[in-house]
Amino acid sequence: MIQDNSGSRRAKATILVVDDDRLVRVTIAAGLREHGYGVIEAESGEEGLMLALTQAVDLALLDVKMGAMSGIELAEQLRKRTAIPSVFLSAYGDADLVRQASEHGALGYLVKPVDPARIVPAIETALARAHELDELRRSQSSMAAELAGAREVSIATGILIERMHVDRANAFELLRRHARSQRRKLREVAADVVQAAETLNLLR
Repeated sequence: MIQDNSGSRRAKATILVVDDDRLVRVTIAAGLREHGYGVIEAESGEEGLMLALTQAVDLALLDVKMGAMSGIELAEQLRKRTAIPSVFLSAYGDADLVRQASEHGALGYLVKPVDPARIVPAIETALARAHELDELRRSQSSMAAELAGAREVSIATGILIERMHVDRANAFELLRRHARSQRRKLREVAADVVQAAETLNLLR
């Protein structure tokens, strides 16, 4: 826990540092701890993946060139199996590696040698970007759910118009009153109406 400028206490992120060069890994990990981060260390991509799947990690700092599983392969696994964003560390700064890193969702790319003072701004930028992307995904998911609910309500309203011979306003009001009386969401009641109509159609 550290204290920010407002005086409130907040926890800094936990960083997974994966690098098969022990000296580089230990140096980076020590520097990050000095800056208040929690750090989990791994010496291979396989170990890094196991730790990412079993411990709370906010960001992965990955060496690109490792043994059996490269940093890029690990980032791909993290992208598929977790929501952990990645920043790459490499002794190579060629355009092809940068392109591959970007394609695998990297939120940063640092060329070695790097000291923790240079890594920290990249980490903070990546964490902020990851938060923005997460909020966007949540917003899109919420919007999709709302659109699906709106479609169900519209279909249910149409069913009531046909079955009860009322206009659209009255059909919607019937749905709304029923939902309120049962203390349920309008979408849930609409889904019940649609399901009941589909069941009746099957019995014809």
